[in-house]
Amino acid sequence: MTIRLTVAQALVRFLAAQYTERDGERQRLIGATWGIFGHGNVAGLGQALIEYADVMPYHQGRNEQSMVHAAVGYARQANRLSTHAVTTSIGPGATNLVTGAALATINHLPVLLLPGDVFATRPADPVLQQLEVPYAGDVSVNDSLRPVSRYFDRVTRPEALIPSALQAVRVLTDPVETGAVTLALPQDVQAEAFDWPEEFFAERVWTVRRPGADPVELAEAVRVIRDARRPLVIAGGGVHHSRAEAALAEFAEVTRIPVASTQAGKGSLRYDHPQDVGGVGHTGTATADELARTADLVIGVGTRYTDFTTASGTLFANPDVRFLNLNIAPFDGHKLSGLPLVADARSGLGELTEALGMHGHRVPEPYITEYTEDKERWEQRVDACFEAEEIDVRPTQPQVIGALDALVDESDIIINAAGSLPGDLHKLWRARSCDQYHLEYGYSCMGYEIPAALGVKLAAPERNVWAMVGDGTYLMMPTEIVTAVQEGVAIKIVLVQNHGYASIGGLSESVGGERFGTAYRFQAEDGTFTGAPLPVDLAANAASLGMRVLRAKTVRELRAALAEARAADTPTCVYVETETSDTVSGAPPAQAWWDVPVAETATRSSAVKARELYERHVSTRRRHL
Repeated sequence: MTIRLTVAQALVRFLAAQYTERDGERQRLIGATWGIFGHGNVAGLGQALIEYADVMPYHQGRNEQSMVHAAVGYARQANRLSTHAVTTSIGPGATNLVTGAALATINHLPVLLLPGDVFATRPADPVLQQLEVPYAGDVSVNDSLRPVSRYFDRVTRPEALIPSALQAVRVLTDPVETGAVTLALPQDVQAEAFDWPEEFFAERVWTVRRPGADPVELAEAVRVIRDARRPLVIAGGGVHHSRAEAALAEFAEVTRIPVASTQAGKGSLRYDHPQDVGGVGHTGTATADELARTADLVIGVGTRYTDFTTASGTLFANPDVRFLNLNIAPFDGHKLSGLPLVADARSGLGELTEALGMHGHRVPEPYITEYTEDKERWEQRVDACFEAEEIDVRPTQPQVIGALDALVDESDIIINAAGSLPGDLHKLWRARSCDQYHLEYGYSCMGYEIPAALGVKLAAPERNVWAMVGDGTYLMMPTEIVTAVQEGVAIKIVLVQNHGYASIGGLSESVGGERFGTAYRFQAEDGTFTGAPLPVDLAANAASLGMRVLRAKTVRELRAALAEARAADTPTCVYVETETSDTVSGAPPAQAWWDVPVAETATRSSAVKARELYERHVSTRRRHL
């Protein structure tokens, strides 16, 4: 039996029938579709979404990149078992997807992209918005999505949709391969009818695998752990993707091995778990970084070992250090010349715990005492950063974090991605649940926070979702505030005004760049942007987009505004201008280095001094072979 439908109608019906299952939990793979319509998809997917509105919910986005961010936020909150699709027109609508696709793929988060494409039959050539390439007739702007997609296909015939759609879903549901998946859809093909086999629309359940470890690799892993005197676990995002937090806690409790976390892995253990020692790397805690410097075995669990984690190859200083990498992806399992333990994080941790528990293995007591005392000292530093001796003055950024930290419980979710906030949050935030800390740092994409908060709130409507944004990232992409208002999605925004790119300003100063081009200020007489702050009212901007805005000028007002926002059932923004003078205490400085090359020759003293310091740091870098 066959059913006559257009390609777009068939695709929507097919997607509505796809499910994932893991550990007996089943849910729809594509929970909804985001769309902005133009001539490349309005008569195809636009019409199909009307046709099947009863089985495919639709969200109206305002920016194509932000729609991808919203879908990614939803996917992360759904543990990668469910995601959203995103459809755009041809031309700028399609190319606006590239940044979001890169973010999804780098973070191993599934999202389905359905950009319109130029006519497959080429009745008019070129059509509006078509990129003409003299040397190739089959290239369109959608080809820019190839390097940032885990799977890409251009569906130039109706019947080609069947294998293409199946491959797309295979990749979306594969815990190793997942990321952005792109099906480019020529606008004439979208509207073309075809007789589809009924079987194409049958419900399909895609099982998300939990592979265990190879016995030989497991035995070797157990041996090196038992031989280590100063082991350290580094928990990455793979712990969360696998929902391996309980397994990690059991492993840590049995062995008493301390656990540090990457940005993506923070919250793998609660902040008050005895073995949790906080963030690791350039934005990490002094406790975790000192343990990393002296560790003789680093056990990476679901981590990609980015340069922030390794301090650009300078952190793991013990000459005898070895690496054991538990990762579902062989590519990551072999990093740093480590011993691979290729397995699902939860499965692998369970097998390690069982094997080590049989031997009664645990680290030496002096090591436990050492990291426990160091952790207590770090917590005192956090308390000092959060404390406000006066509450009728402008708060510092750490005090903004501290005010929110004191208010929330384990049900709240905090979202951030870029600027100076990631460093402060990684050091200072006290994660109370496995999914409270939502920090996108694989791509560290400015503009991610607000649309991602919208996606997270759609996945967890019963929870308070906070997007923490600076003025720089807010100005990149505030448009989905309108969507939140339109759909009544009660996200909360903490908008921190510090008049520029504070993070890059500090970095610029440290590498001899003298904060050039990083402040939001008028030009001074010498042509530099060092004049008065711009008279930009971001609170009024948020209000003009329909959001309720609470202005907080002091620590006292901030605490009251945050409490009011948390209780609100409508989209609400807390706007606060922070104290940024050099005489005011901020977050603890970086506890480990990060490689940003400094000018090798220069006449300005700031760059000359920065180069001298850079060369000292570079000399400590090592390749782990």
